Amino acid sequence: MNKKREYRALAEINVTNLVDVVLVLLIIFMISAPLLQSGIEVDLPKTKTAALDEQAEGVVLTIDRKGGIFVNDVWTRLENFESGVDKELKKANRSSVFLRADSLVPYGVVVEVIGRLKTMGIEELGLITGKEENNQPKKK
Repeated sequence: MNKKREYRALAEINVTNLVDVVLVLLIIFMISAPLLQSGIEVDLPKTKTAALDEQAEGVVLTIDRKGGIFVNDVWTRLENFESGVDKELKKANRSSVFLRADSLVPYGVVVEVIGRLKTMGIEELGLITGKEENNQPKKK
């Protein structure tokens, strides 16, 4: 009456569940990856010269077509964006600012923002533009 149990190695591994989970995760990441790109939608003016690299280090100041000002993707008012820029410069320990402005923003608004940045003592100011394609007709 003394029976010993025999344990055998399981030769079959069922990977169906693992494949199901991996495929679901792959689909979720494929759908959510484009949504994770940060940045404010702006239609940058096009130039033939090389555009500045948006990944360069510094504070990014964006002006959208409605005239909204964003300091590193955080909305602020035109009257007091300087404090946000100053705070971000100190936090990042940088002295450069990159300006992205929609092509429909009035020239006066862009000049006012640049003037205020110069008044703050910022000398390293980059203007981010889009690259003009050779086969695109020029807009009049």
